[in-house]
Amino acid sequence: FTATLPVILPVVSETRKMGLESSKWVIMFLVCWLYVNSNSVAQKIYVEVNNTVPCVRLLNATHQIGCQSSISGDTGVIHVLESEADLEWPLTKGPNPPYMILLESHLFTSHNIGRILKESSRIAGVTVVVPNTSPSEFSPHTTCPNENTGVYSDTYGPHLAHCNTTVWNPLGNGLSYEEFDFPVFSLKEDKQAEAIKQCYYDHNRVVNGSAPQYPLCAMQLFSHMFAVTDTATCMRRNDVINFSINPEMVCDPLGDFNVWGSIRPYNRSQLGHRDNESVVMAAARLDSRAFFWDVSTGAEGSISGFVTLLAAAHALRDVTQVAPPTHNILFAFFQGEAFDYIGSSRMVYDMQNGKFVIDLDNVHSLLEIGQVGLRNGSDLFLHSDPVSRMNDTVNDQVKRLVDNFQSSATGANFSLVEPGVSQPLPPSSLQRFLRAQNIPGIVLADHRAAFNNKYYESYYDNADNLNLRYPPNMTAEEQLEFLTDTAMALTEVATVVARALYKQAGGDGTQVDNIKADSKTVTQMLFGFLVQANNSWFQALIPPELKDMLSDPPDFYVGVASSSPAKAKPLTRLVQFLLANLTGTATNLTQDQCQKPDDLPDESVQGTVPHNGTEKGPFCVRASVRLSQALSPAFDLGEYASRNYSTWTESRWKFIKARIFLVASRDLEMLTLGVGVAVLFSSLLVTYFISTKADVLFSSAREPASAAY
Repeated sequence: FTATLPVILPVVSETRKMGLESSKWVIMFLVCWLYVNSNSVAQKIYVEVNNTVPCVRLLNATHQIGCQSSISGDTGVIHVLESEADLEWPLTKGPNPPYMILLESHLFTSHNIGRILKESSRIAGVTVVVPNTSPSEFSPHTTCPNENTGVYSDTYGPHLAHCNTTVWNPLGNGLSYEEFDFPVFSLKEDKQAEAIKQCYYDHNRVVNGSAPQYPLCAMQLFSHMFAVTDTATCMRRNDVINFSINPEMVCDPLGDFNVWGSIRPYNRSQLGHRDNESVVMAAARLDSRAFFWDVSTGAEGSISGFVTLLAAAHALRDVTQVAPPTHNILFAFFQGEAFDYIGSSRMVYDMQNGKFVIDLDNVHSLLEIGQVGLRNGSDLFLHSDPVSRMNDTVNDQVKRLVDNFQSSATGANFSLVEPGVSQPLPPSSLQRFLRAQNIPGIVLADHRAAFNNKYYESYYDNADNLNLRYPPNMTAEEQLEFLTDTAMALTEVATVVARALYKQAGGDGTQVDNIKADSKTVTQMLFGFLVQANNSWFQALIPPELKDMLSDPPDFYVGVASSSPAKAKPLTRLVQFLLANLTGTATNLTQDQCQKPDDLPDESVQGTVPHNGTEKGPFCVRASVRLSQALSPAFDLGEYASRNYSTWTESRWKFIKARIFLVASRDLEMLTLGVGVAVLFSSLLVTYFISTKADVLFSSAREPASAAY
């Protein structure tokens, strides 16, 4: 026995190693099998809810607004709200909190949300079903938009500050500026919404006041936000994270790029004041917002204004080439105005600091096109600032601008009226210019006092709100060419705007009657911005490599800022190419020359719309149309707690997701957990037994001792 012991021991040891290796492979196989099957099980348990849009967290100098979920998502039993009375069950009576409330948009009111916030410990989240038809009225914005960053303050027209004399948006419920400690999602009224409601009716519906029986239908929402507190806090954390091994930012400033162009080009190498230069500015805002992230439309709030200005710029192209006016005309389209005038405040800042092609002293006067798509009667209104008009020089220039407008409207189907002398300016970019300097200016709008827009800064400010109607059974191409009543009305406004601008710039009076906006261009723009951006006309206006940016529907939320013009928002790039094609001239430049505008005296962009309107084929358009940064100066100055400039940032997040599933009773869950734990420990014992007995279970027939030699 002693003679063979040294030989047998290595054999047994090697056998044990083989057993251990085999058990490792078994364990690895079991782990892989469990992982694959867990995915399969998850697919059987959960139903993913697509086409949802979250409310996200935004921050400024003082606080945070918006919504978020916990880091692992929030789960609740679904309760469909069919009336306000149904709130009692999830808030007080229901035995299975927390609840996930599903409600129609007409019940998404400040009163109902206020009740939910008071009992938020029983609420896991809210899902708003957005119907295909609009409610009678809905505005989640405040009653006094941008009240803290406009011109009126304790030192400038204090009696006009904070909408003391005029409440511009009386329907505003302020929901967009509330903070929610639970997720809030929107859901389109489609088959998925119906399936969720059916799941509720099958499993959760309360009958005669009695609690429903398990299993119950539940929903889980994921929208955890990284940023907290305010902009100063999140930007400071960004700075700290930049020095980490794996930096992951927590928030980003809101912003994009302004679009601007002029009838006479400026040399980009010369910035600041220009001697003997006087410029009439015409401005409109591009952006809009809604309660839910990335679904803003802004038909009346922004599109009616900037489409009118684009059409006016187009109407001025030929006449300004034949008979150039004394003053230059500069068209400006501002981004980020919904968030404390980001775009206009940046342009004013650049003008003040010699970073723009002109400065404020070069600005002769300013005309802004506001909301002009919903005339209530036959009047449009010319708003001006009563405080700056106390200066005789400013007052005279404003009177002249008003006279030019009113004379240009002769023969039109509407009249231009001045509100009372004590009426302040409505929320407008002009206010940011007046904060810096007394510049003569007016704001053209369709409202005397309160907005006509019942859906200001909401998802419902869409094509229906502008009464954009098409005959049934029309193809997209037929709708693109169809002349709507809305297009004809805005065309008439654009004609008056163009003529007034030409007069204000000192143009030849004999040429005024030749200035007419093109109704076909207006109807195509309305269709593209409100119905279908991916259409043949828009495709023809942009370079082929950028056609992917034509998404439907286009979004008008400013989003987070980018440092590169090439990464500007699709809306910004589209307006840039539109303005260039509508105001530029065709050239004989080659494609290579056209795509390298920095090598040319004037900036060029590529277009494919034929100059004579009959021949199709790509050609290069030369136009003095450019982009300038629309990022709040607060972020350049590092003044994240600034009260003078916009400080809005958007929180980052990891992912956004929603899903529904059936949840079992607590007793069944505990039983399942107990069985699972028992199976786990049993499997561990079996694994341990196999490992310790591996030499016996996995050994092969032993060979004679002599064979070991």
